[in-house]
Amino acid sequence: MLKQYLNFKLSQKLSPQQIQLMKLIQLPTQAFEERIKQELEENLALESGKNSDDKSLDESYLENDYEDSNQIQAEDINVDDYLSDDEVPNYRLKSNNYNPDDNDKSVPYASGTSFTQHLIAQLNTFRLEEESSLIAKFLIGSIDDSGYIRRPLIDLTDDLAFTQNIYTDTKKIEEILHIVQRLDPAGVGARSLKECLLIQLKRKRKTQNINLAIQILDKAFDQFTKKHYQKLIKKFNINEEQLKDSIQEIAKLNPKPGSSFSNNLRSTEHVVPDFVIEISDGDLKLTLNSRNAPELHVSKSYSEMLQGYKASKDKSKAQKEAVQFIKQKLDSAKWFIEAIQQRQQTLYVTMNAIMNYQKNYFLSGDEEQLRPMILKDIADEIGMDVSTVSRVANSKYVNTPYGTKLIKEFFSESMTNAEGEEVSTIEIKSILKSVINQEDKKKPLTDERLANILKEKGYPIARRTIAKYREQLDLPVARLRKEI
Repeated sequence: MLKQYLNFKLSQKLSPQQIQLMKLIQLPTQAFEERIKQELEENLALESGKNSDDKSLDESYLENDYEDSNQIQAEDINVDDYLSDDEVPNYRLKSNNYNPDDNDKSVPYASGTSFTQHLIAQLNTFRLEEESSLIAKFLIGSIDDSGYIRRPLIDLTDDLAFTQNIYTDTKKIEEILHIVQRLDPAGVGARSLKECLLIQLKRKRKTQNINLAIQILDKAFDQFTKKHYQKLIKKFNINEEQLKDSIQEIAKLNPKPGSSFSNNLRSTEHVVPDFVIEISDGDLKLTLNSRNAPELHVSKSYSEMLQGYKASKDKSKAQKEAVQFIKQKLDSAKWFIEAIQQRQQTLYVTMNAIMNYQKNYFLSGDEEQLRPMILKDIADEIGMDVSTVSRVANSKYVNTPYGTKLIKEFFSESMTNAEGEEVSTIEIKSILKSVINQEDKKKPLTDERLANILKEKGYPIARRTIAKYREQLDLPVARLRKEI
């Protein structure tokens, strides 16, 4: 049975302009520049550079001249409700020494011979039958950037049958694989780390240390990787000095032979800081990268076309459709400019709060001066939502006197020390790393011992927490830090 009833529901929805603002806030400087270029290409009513006319867009175009137009009001975005009440002068958002002419507009690109082409060029120096040559080239094409063939030979056999119409067996493929493994750099074409290291050792001039290193990798690889040195000494009937010399030979090898070639062709990634913090007369000064503050204005010709339509007496259907199109473009341009201005304000206010919160660190550069700080601390400080602060922190960089830092690195949880004071987990990790660096590598400290040492320093931390921090610092367990 069907029933009709009224249902009252209160809900919140983001306007298209607010969604656009959120997307702009999370963009770093380089991506933001690309977004502006895209908008300039798509909306002819938006222009870059200084406006020859000091007057801003005549907002009278927002008035609706006829009933059938669906005009979206730009006032949907309430700046005062969203942003902090702090008034930041426009000059504070710009860098005084910025000159657009100084920018290098060229885009670097990598050129030269690829890793695969480099290997095939070497393969052409071998005399191989046509089928064997095709198989060898197929194997080279299966080598990853690290220099390894990760797939089983039986799978490669099936691929050769389906893609190259070559029917063979794993024995034939393995024979040709040994030819590929004779190419440079040494170790290329290996199927495992063990095979990669052995290929490199067998190419070296044979000495007592090299021969022992080959035996260790060939017959006791697991014991070697787990650093069971006493078992190796007993197994090969050698002394500690002989084992140390052999391990040094292995340490000279390249576990990723392909990376030595491919890294030369990899484009260098440049980090463009979104903010700059300087120390002036013992005080901190924050500026926003001027590339985040482009000069945009609404096209004067478009607004003049709209004014010309208003002045005309006879308004045809085609003219109404044209003016509706012009209005939409003008609205879009105006909203985009407003969103950029709000983005500048949001970025500046958020980073300014972070700078003041971590003032002691920015003045000294000492990581132990970093205060515990979470997103909510800054959100409460500036009166914004936590998600907005997160968008600013996750992808933005700040140039400090101590290097360029990712903003989210300044956030950390708090922990209470023995004196009842709240300290940052960053400070604890720094102390933990220092203790591990100073330990005796012949007898590295266990997590239990590290926990006791930090407890003695006034940081009561459980062993499992030590293990978590150690993993975050990319430090192995005590057994794997052992040296002879």
